[in-house]
Amino acid sequence: MFSVFSSPSRYTQGMNATRNLGSEMACLGIAGPALIVAGRSARAQLSDTWEQALGETGCGYSIHAFGGECSLAEIMRIRHAAEELGARVMIGAGGGKALDAARAAAAELRLPFLSCPTLASTDAPCSAVSVVYTESGAVEQIRILPCNPVLVLVDTQVIVHAPSRLLASGMGDALATWFEARACTASHSQNVRGGTSTRSALALAELCYRTLLEDGKEAMKAARQREVTPAFERIVEANTLLSGLGFESSGLAAAHSIHNGLTVAPQTLSFYHGEKVAFGTLVQLVLEDSAMPEIEEVLGFCTQVGLPVTLAQIGLHALSREMLEKIALRSTQTGESIHNEPFEVSSAQVLDAIVKADQLGGSWLESTKGV
Repeated sequence: MFSVFSSPSRYTQGMNATRNLGSEMACLGIAGPALIVAGRSARAQLSDTWEQALGETGCGYSIHAFGGECSLAEIMRIRHAAEELGARVMIGAGGGKALDAARAAAAELRLPFLSCPTLASTDAPCSAVSVVYTESGAVEQIRILPCNPVLVLVDTQVIVHAPSRLLASGMGDALATWFEARACTASHSQNVRGGTSTRSALALAELCYRTLLEDGKEAMKAARQREVTPAFERIVEANTLLSGLGFESSGLAAAHSIHNGLTVAPQTLSFYHGEKVAFGTLVQLVLEDSAMPEIEEVLGFCTQVGLPVTLAQIGLHALSREMLEKIALRSTQTGESIHNEPFEVSSAQVLDAIVKADQLGGSWLESTKGV
């Protein structure tokens, strides 16, 4: 098996980066017309900037209002809009679901895709992966697409105005990157691109984790104060670039499968992807029988930046045995990344690990109360 490293062609990050969208496209030889798939917040914040930035280079465009869920129906609506426009490039602007839907439609039409996240809440922007949900919000399929974005444009002046909870969610998604990469390397599992991890990808995954530990607290402070500081910039890069490269080129393991399992519980649907992945990371460490100092490091980080460490913190206050079994079965179904762990994993093991992780999280919260 070959080692495979996958990445976007170009990554640009900084304050007011959207003003350079037209020139970045021109630099890459990309011409319109462009279909911009944008969430409501992205449209409100960036419509005037798009008009100026794309107008300066004569790039025609149209805006498609993202429907809110990366579903099969929404992907089809985007595709029809692009076909009617005669689009030559697709631009996704907004959160992870808007980017995933635009990316999936672009792949179906074989169009280059530009990723313009307005949040640092997931590691979706750099990848060639789209998670497709049902209209009710449960994970339906995961599409591995042929190409990464040709451009990822990250405007930190926009991102800093998002709710700070979304930055924390991005850190929850990024938190899993190192531990899942480590598990995949130990089991010699395939990464998302069908190869094994390179040492570079593993190093980026570890750098992602170290950046979270070093800068997470200060970045959250900056986010609450709406200030773009060096720590904020580094966490945005960790959430977006380091985590994106790390997960795609090293692989996923238990944490994201636990997330997928949790989506079958309706009570979790109001919680963000990264919040559920953070709890999934704790479950993975329990499954792996990790050393307590490492588990406590993760617990300390999560509580410091506001990530959940118990089931109650993701809406599951009184979880029935029946629902626990459904979550565990969904987490371990055929094809799930939990089977990249370096040992066989059963639904019974997952159920036990969820319960133990919840107990550890509860004990941690109790012991640190008032500290």
